[in-house]
Amino acid sequence: MDPLQLLLFIAAGILTGIINTLAGSGSLVTLPIFMELCGLPATVANGTNRIGVLLQTLVGIRSFHKHGNLHLAGVEWLLIPAGIGAFIGSRLAVDVDNHSMELVIGGLMVLMLGVLFLKPKRWLKPQELGEVNNRRPINLILYFLLGLYGGFIQAGVGIFLLAALVLSSHYDLVRANGIKLLVVLIFTIPSLFNFILANQVNWKYGLMMGAAQMVGAWLGARFANRYPKADVYIRYLLIIIVVAAAVKFLGIGEMIAKAGSRF
Repeated sequence: MDPLQLLLFIAAGILTGIINTLAGSGSLVTLPIFMELCGLPATVANGTNRIGVLLQTLVGIRSFHKHGNLHLAGVEWLLIPAGIGAFIGSRLAVDVDNHSMELVIGGLMVLMLGVLFLKPKRWLKPQELGEVNNRRPINLILYFLLGLYGGFIQAGVGIFLLAALVLSSHYDLVRANGIKLLVVLIFTIPSLFNFILANQVNWKYGLMMGAAQMVGAWLGARFANRYPKADVYIRYLLIIIVVAAAVKFLGIGEMIAKAGSRF
């Protein structure tokens, strides 16, 4: 990368850290950056992305634990099915060809665009602290499927996990955010292992992005304290990025250009 590209890469990493701290779905930024700026195939971008997720999640878990907001009672009922699902999902991902993965990422961008417009946090109402129920059979299936999705492709899984933790397991929002990070950590480890075995991880770009993301996470926490509505602006920014990425990876831009050349 030339100096300008390197600056853009670092800025994207910091921005992703801020996005993940304030709103989530930062992988919707890192995947296009790895593919378009670094020239990585979609399959390698998907694997490389897990390094930053792992590093940033470790920082977040430490912060929640330090402030006493990481409650582990009964959490094994979530971690085990999620970990199994992630292992299977990542095994499926490493066997997908590059073109198909580009289509998957493009389709995901469209899906997440709909999720962003729905403003999912508006229906995650804070609940009274009470007994958390993780042992229901439906939860075992639910977290297995979330692990399967997260293992296959990371982007956007935090939003779905938060919804499951609040609406199905009955965590309050504070505890749900801490457990969400722990679940992400558990299914990132086997996923990264599978991508490493498949030689679908670029360590240089992954570690660089991870370091920038950790800086962004720190800045995001400070930003959130000073500007309570910062997540609103992040949401608008994400919508712009997601639309641009969907147009690129689904070939919509090329189709429009071809149609225009006929007239």
